[in-house]
Amino acid sequence: MTTKRPMPRLLVADLDGTLLHDAASFEERFLTGRCVAAIERAHDQGIKFAVSTARPVSTALPIINRLPVDACAYLNGALIDTKPSYSDEAMLIGPDTPDDGHLLRVGFPASRGCAVCRDLLDAMPGLRLGIVMHDVRYTNFDVRVLWQTQSYRLTDFTDVPDGMADKIIILPDASQRDQLAALIPSDFAVSISEGIMWMLSNPRANKGDALDTLCRHLGVSEHDTVSFGDDTIDIDMLSRSGYGVAVANAHPELKAIADGICPSNNDDGVARWIEALL
Repeated sequence: MTTKRPMPRLLVADLDGTLLHDAASFEERFLTGRCVAAIERAHDQGIKFAVSTARPVSTALPIINRLPVDACAYLNGALIDTKPSYSDEAMLIGPDTPDDGHLLRVGFPASRGCAVCRDLLDAMPGLRLGIVMHDVRYTNFDVRVLWQTQSYRLTDFTDVPDGMADKIIILPDASQRDQLAALIPSDFAVSISEGIMWMLSNPRANKGDALDTLCRHLGVSEHDTVSFGDDTIDIDMLSRSGYGVAVANAHPELKAIADGICPSNNDDGVARWIEALL
């Protein structure tokens, strides 16, 4: 499962498909006691731990609060918290950035996001899309097709408040994907989660750059990190880590660049890798 190597100084893990077990719905995905215990054991031995997830604060924070977390990257790196013990939900989702600089936001103006959404709809009427900002989804569709508990407001993208947005989310049908790919503006980067949801973000809001930021703030070299993931959006993170581990259920493209493979998320693969390391 793993080979002998120097003890890492930082472990970084994705949530969905990696740490969390699968379930019938998004809200029912869960973290096991074995996983928590393994991470706590590593942390007690002086290894720092961070989470890097596509999830927003509202659905990630209850999971993160169960873990000994030294830093967190939410929304694929659009929001980075370098001192989680200082932060509460209101601070994380609010429009203001604390003076001490421990929260880093890597987004784009909501006005620019709305213009992109309107342009895409002009070219592709019926496309389901929206803007995520301050943990609210401003969308042209009912987000309960995916998430039962996340806040949303229906919009035509002319009435979205000003502010710094985190990402644009798009749910294209299979027949729309080729046309959509050709329409992505050059000032946005695109990533695809679980083969379903397209995410347009600031090009610097990605898990690779987030790893670099986490390491700088925690005083750890990327060479001294081990990262865990399952999807293509984790490729940059695993590539930059000193050692990248894909869970057995990972996308083939991620497995191809990983340094190692651990058992699947539903088999507590990350916990088992850590147990073997320790």
